[in-house]
Amino acid sequence: MSHHETADHQDVVDVLTADHREVEAIFVELETRQGTPEHRRQLADVVIAELVRHSIAEEAYVYPAARKALPDGDQLAEHEISEHADAERTMKELESLDPSDARFDELLAHLTSTIRHHVQDEETDLFPRLRAACAREELVELAGKVQAAKKAAPTRPHPAAPDHPPANKLLAPGTGLVDRLRDALSGRPTSMAELREKQSS
Repeated sequence: MSHHETADHQDVVDVLTADHREVEAIFVELETRQGTPEHRRQLADVVIAELVRHSIAEEAYVYPAARKALPDGDQLAEHEISEHADAERTMKELESLDPSDARFDELLAHLTSTIRHHVQDEETDLFPRLRAACAREELVELAGKVQAAKKAAPTRPHPAAPDHPPANKLLAPGTGLVDRLRDALSGRPTSMAELREKQSS
């Protein structure tokens, strides 16, 4: 079974793994501690936005698929969701900090290690098992749903995010508009493409 790299043939694991790589690249850049404080603040904003979108898409589609397809799917999903909640608390705190604040690098280091552990978990355990347990068509269909969910998702961590469905699902699409408006007004970049655009203008 070969994984085609074209967008319409990507399965959900391809999509989520690509997200992981993007986030990791930003973490690596932040770890060099290079660049102006403003640039570091913007990178932190982008990584938070990416992670929020990614988490919401996973909680809406990927974990429910795991619950259905895997014998220990419920435990797995609960574990991943509690890790998201932990990361989200850190992101909420990080969001309001100035990069010159000592807590900024501390929280960033905590977020980086939390997310790296989470990625490692998913890529070595959850993802291969999902691929083994689900039909390829289902995984490709999930990829489309995840992409759509990421477009509609908010880009800010929820102030007090409920860790359990259905509350967390209900919040997802609607809050996106408010967040996008806030991001646009505050000029906060929510993707690397936006950040590059900002810098070149």
